[in-house]
Amino acid sequence: QVQLKESGGGLVEAGGSLRLSCVASGRAFSRYSMGWFRQAPGKEREFVAAMHFSGPDQKYADSVKGRFTMSRDNSKNTVYLQMDSLKSEDAAVYYCNLQTNWGKGTLVTVSS
Repeated sequence: QVQLKESGGGLVEAGGSLRLSCVASGRAFSRYSMGWFRQAPGKEREFVAAMHFSGPDQKYADSVKGRFTMSRDNSKNTVYLQMDSLKSEDAAVYYCNLQTNWGKGTLVTVSS
């Protein structure tokens, strides 16, 4: 079975940066896309970003476009989410997604 494991969350000041990682195990992922979602306290889970392993296509939520960037390392079955210029609104649990598979999340906290 596919397992996803996020890491890289933590406490950061507003305006700072974090890089999240998601490692997928159990399968090859070159044919698929992987995405990031987040859920803030009292909010619904929302889409953040996604990209394909095999191509250049990427998609970002309007709320993070220009600040967040995805990248990948196919040899490690890993995708990254570089988060810059973090805002208090970005504070959430961030989840890695591959098809119907989800990680357990990594917490990002942003202080003012």
